[in-house]
Amino acid sequence: MEILHSKIQGEGTPLIILHGYFGMGDNWKSHANKLSDNYQVHLVDQRNHGRSFHSDDFDYELLVEDLEAYFEFHNIENAIVLGHSMGGKTAMLFAVTFPEKVQKLIVADIAPKNYPPHHHQILEALVAVDFSKITLRTEVDEVLKQYIDEMGVRQFLLKNVYRKTKDQLDFRFNLESLTENNNEVGAPLPAFTEYDGEVLFLRGANSGYIADSDTALIEAHFSKAKIVTIANAGHWLHAENPVDFMNELQLFLKS
Repeated sequence: MEILHSKIQGEGTPLIILHGYFGMGDNWKSHANKLSDNYQVHLVDQRNHGRSFHSDDFDYELLVEDLEAYFEFHNIENAIVLGHSMGGKTAMLFAVTFPEKVQKLIVADIAPKNYPPHHHQILEALVAVDFSKITLRTEVDEVLKQYIDEMGVRQFLLKNVYRKTKDQLDFRFNLESLTENNNEVGAPLPAFTEYDGEVLFLRGANSGYIADSDTALIEAHFSKAKIVTIANAGHWLHAENPVDFMNELQLFLKS
């Protein structure tokens, strides 16, 4: 079994951070720098993302298997697990599947419900990038700009552009597999699954990913769930309001 790539820093209780769709562990570097004073922080790249292995197969059961193998490989008995968006879905399924391995769970801006596929614009933009003709990052941005207005989203995607060879740029993520399996990303947590440990749900005030009407479903799976709203932030709440995000996170970790 291939082991997920990660960056590990600090000492203490292991704290695993799982990024979202098209992301990578590196997106969480500044948070890891603060958290590593008290925890052993693992910035993990999930399959088909970052520097981890590429695979045609992609769903949450597999992402959970990957994470279990990662725990085994690094001799982690149990850990605090934090996941954002897609990573939050992995974290939730991992917690209900291996409750003994999760000390505390933090889910950033995603609910255990089904989300209809909604990344078409981003996928279209990425597929339009032709690396046989494009040799500069600025040219990649020019293509993305035709589909995506928000500079923040483009910058997030551009972090994945790297030099595959001296003359060839490429994306770190496995675009083919992520496009093919786009329907899997919104999959719900299976019914009648529960985790009775401490859980913090953080949602962006300007994001529609966790609605007030999702509270009952969240509590059905996570009886001790606490839901906190981060002001002045959308779906990328950890990047849009890092101060409040970190404050709420630290409060929960210390409680």
